[in-house]
Amino acid sequence: MTQQKNNMLSRSFAWFLCISLCFLSFHIKNKKGVALKKIVIDAGHGGKDPGCNGKYSREKDITLQIALELGELIKTNLPDIEVTYTRKDDRFIELHDRAGIANRIDADLFISIHVNAGPEQFAGTETYCMGLHKTESNMQVAQRENSSILMEANNQANYDGFDPNKPESYIMFSLYQSANLSNSMILAERIEEEFKTYNQRYSRGVKQAGFLVLWKTTMPAVLVETGFLTHKEEEIYLNSEKGKTHTAYGIYSAIEDYKLLIEAE
Repeated sequence: MTQQKNNMLSRSFAWFLCISLCFLSFHIKNKKGVALKKIVIDAGHGGKDPGCNGKYSREKDITLQIALELGELIKTNLPDIEVTYTRKDDRFIELHDRAGIANRIDADLFISIHVNAGPEQFAGTETYCMGLHKTESNMQVAQRENSSILMEANNQANYDGFDPNKPESYIMFSLYQSANLSNSMILAERIEEEFKTYNQRYSRGVKQAGFLVLWKTTMPAVLVETGFLTHKEEEIYLNSEKGKTHTAYGIYSAIEDYKLLIEAE
């Protein structure tokens, strides 16, 4: 009985230490005066991975068009920021390589652009930060986006045996707490606010889930679900020039606000 109590105390201390270190990291990473100089824009899916499908369109095509428009907006209006794309055409990029691109250039921000799928009545935008999913719907979105790794030749080695279809695989995310979560949440909230106010879109809010594309990034990172291809009106909107332009501008405007905030003296 005494040994059992000692083990419980040891585990409690370990959790306390972990939480304390996470809190310290949050404090350090959110100091004022940090410059936003490099942004990586990730167009979700691509090549042999189409993502989700609507009645006449594919996720990979829409995400690429929005990503390229977003990059041009940043280059034109914030020329001091260096923009890097994970892909600029229809090619397959492994999830770990997408994060790797951002890490190698020491980016200050990573934005992954996606389109959602679900029951035909589901509509709206939602922006995710890396974390443990808190609802079944968050879990389903993460499983769908993470399933891209099943197309990768060395997925068992690259993701430590992670299986996107097994809920128990996601337990590892309960032990992961990003030191950049606070800044990621700030950006995510501004993106959703822009979608609501500028685009007049229905926002499903800011959420957390275990996305592999965000897992290994070493900077603030968000995954933006720009709407549902499985919803009739939203598929039309996302395929229109207006829809793609407004979506890109909404994300850009949030980045502009975020830049002003973190660079404030």
